[in-house]
Amino acid sequence: MSRIDTLLDQMTLAEQVSLLSGEDFWSLPAIERLGIGKLRVTDGPNGARGGGSLIGGVKSASFPVGIALGATWNVDLVEQIGKALAEETKSKGAHMLLAPTVNIHRSVTNGRNFECYSEDPVLGGQLAAAYVTGLQGQGIAATIKHFAGNESEIERTTMSSKIDERTLREVYLIPFEYAVKKAGTWGVMTAYNRVNGTFASEHKWLMTDVLRQQWGFDGVVMSDWFGSHSTAETVNAGLDLEMPGPTRDRGEKLLAAVDAGEVAPETIRERARAILTVMERTGALDDHREHKETADDRPEHRALIRKAGAEAMVLLKNDGILPLSGDQKIAVIGPNAKAAQIMGGGSAQLNPHYRVSPWEGSVAARGEGVLTYAIGCTNTRFEPLLETPFQVAYFDNDTLSGEPVHTATQDEAQAFWIGRIANGKVAPNHFSARLTGQFVPTTSGIHRVGVFSAGYSRVYVNGKLVSDAWTHWNKGRTFFEDGCDEVIGEVDLVAGQPADITIEFATKAHSTLGIAAFRMGISAPLGGTAIEEAVAIARDADVALVFVGRNGEWDTEGSDLESITLPGRQDELVAAVAAANPNTVVVLQTGGPVEMPWLDAVAGVVQAWYPGQEAGNAIADVLLGLAEPGGRLPQSFPVKWSDNPAHSQDPKVYPGQDGEVEYREGVFIGYRHYDRHVIAPLFPFGFGLSYSTFAFSDFSIDDTAFETEGSVDVSVTVTNTGPRAGSTVIQLYVHPEAPPVERPEKELKGFAKLGLAPGESRTVTLSLDARAFAYFEMSRGAWAITPGNYRVSIGTDAQSSVAEGKITRQTALERRP
Repeated sequence: MSRIDTLLDQMTLAEQVSLLSGEDFWSLPAIERLGIGKLRVTDGPNGARGGGSLIGGVKSASFPVGIALGATWNVDLVEQIGKALAEETKSKGAHMLLAPTVNIHRSVTNGRNFECYSEDPVLGGQLAAAYVTGLQGQGIAATIKHFAGNESEIERTTMSSKIDERTLREVYLIPFEYAVKKAGTWGVMTAYNRVNGTFASEHKWLMTDVLRQQWGFDGVVMSDWFGSHSTAETVNAGLDLEMPGPTRDRGEKLLAAVDAGEVAPETIRERARAILTVMERTGALDDHREHKETADDRPEHRALIRKAGAEAMVLLKNDGILPLSGDQKIAVIGPNAKAAQIMGGGSAQLNPHYRVSPWEGSVAARGEGVLTYAIGCTNTRFEPLLETPFQVAYFDNDTLSGEPVHTATQDEAQAFWIGRIANGKVAPNHFSARLTGQFVPTTSGIHRVGVFSAGYSRVYVNGKLVSDAWTHWNKGRTFFEDGCDEVIGEVDLVAGQPADITIEFATKAHSTLGIAAFRMGISAPLGGTAIEEAVAIARDADVALVFVGRNGEWDTEGSDLESITLPGRQDELVAAVAAANPNTVVVLQTGGPVEMPWLDAVAGVVQAWYPGQEAGNAIADVLLGLAEPGGRLPQSFPVKWSDNPAHSQDPKVYPGQDGEVEYREGVFIGYRHYDRHVIAPLFPFGFGLSYSTFAFSDFSIDDTAFETEGSVDVSVTVTNTGPRAGSTVIQLYVHPEAPPVERPEKELKGFAKLGLAPGESRTVTLSLDARAFAYFEMSRGAWAITPGNYRVSIGTDAQSSVAEGKITRQTALERRP
């Protein structure tokens, strides 16, 4: 008998039930009677935050975000990052990392695209499997998420994603399937949303029929935080773990459901078995150490982040301006030049060890003497956060009444209260707080004061109410849709004269997530001459580097983008600088595509994403040619938002209507959509330039096993014909000719990344199995390969084929899921 069976036999029903929900926000309860320790989890996926708040907390390494890793197309590199994140997770005393995020880029406006790998399921699936392999090879459980159909942040906790089975099988489930079958993931997290009318956390077909029975998953299925809504329904459907704790729908309710015959004791045992299995695999079963979190700033992690950040960067345009030479005078311009945009917003954010801005990276690489700077314009979504010391008084009521029950200090005008608040002296859902501090303006005149909150908030400046998100609070698009939109007031201040700031906050009745949070910012509006100042320094420089894009206020969980135009006056800034200096290079930092009306006027464009804490150093490495821009687009960049497959005049398609969003485009997302509708993207999927050049030869197809097994091997030789080392990505696409059902013109089915020295050649063989040629036949519930011709092509992006051949099947072939 196994140890787990022995423990299950020894456990009471109540003890088994106790393992099926969290004890607190980040851990499960121990069972001391049987020597069972605590299972602890921590958020990811671009770091390991630990058990603290989304704001502050013990410092952690900040790695490149998901879309940046997707842009590397480098399976080995992503596995290395998985290994490093296992070390980070251990430094936070945890056993499971809530990562990776593998939802598909259905829409270019999804606020969480930055956290996900790709619009293509095979690219996303291969990288997910590598991430899971690296993580779990070090004894840390992966928790792949969000299963399934969470491709928008709009009303995500209630929206139903209407997706037919073929589309689910061919697109949205594949990254999860790869993680289970190729990497053996130990954890899966369900999505908040409904899938075809049923909450993902209650979806028996997803969790039991597909995940466990068809794919063979044997780990833990957990809810997203506050994402389970029932007792018997979730347990019977296959949800092992309700998070966070303390429990809302399990515990005594679940014991009562067993007594009533609604849940079988055998089902409880199987759910507890899943928990114990992962605890045994991660060592949590015997982990009785006191929980401790440390900030391990490891040199090897710094180097890996810098390397990965550079390899993720995509060179979109280069008229010979890059890499920069060593003696050029450079104008450094833009709102992201001196701000280190290293990550997106939401649950993926953490407190990094440090942040390197592009300005700091440029100074370190070139010295400040050859650099000039101008901001040009702003790109913030909210007023800039007020960073100053505050005294905080907590009250155990929601009216700021009586004497404070606890006092504390903090260094900025924001808070995200979860778990234990004010040393446990207030209830997390019923308290108020008053913060007092000062702001010293550097300019005289009108200042804008903004505040938003999940709960009620208001801001007084020198005793006068300036911003009121209390009296007429309305639900908006902040704090995971539990917060209001920013409320802005104005106040006249004098430079150098301290202004007294008082912020009052109180909890309110919440919806799904139960968040208590606020954020307050203040600034003097940027003067109208800022663009003129940027133009002036650009005109006087050899090269103008313009750092524009978005930040984690825009690219964030809980809020989709309203467009893909650059926020504020950034397009105007780029156009003005390019008119003054033709040697203008734009460095974009975004979590996805943007429209580029100035593209023809600039000499170079680099998409740098959010590359982690080494951002500025990695960007400098690429601009100066110290590193290759190794990225290729994991998402198509459309000319305009309306070209995107999810864009529709019918709100049912996007963003959803009456609680339902229809994936009406089916399998035709990303590059498949642009092919189908003959729409030229701005930059195609898989695109990216190199600092070197490559030639392709000796293309061959071995189809000897195609008729019997459905498998094919494709080979090609790649030669670096340029003067320097470089990398390229071999992309293998399959094109069915005259299929019996409507299928994409082509689909990515394999890829390989090659780094080659000047003059070096290497032959690559990519193997395709039967699934690479199949579509999912819903009427038969099977993967079907039909007789006929199939074109197989090698490309450097979805629109550039360098070699192609044709193979033929005479008979049909079916494979069960």
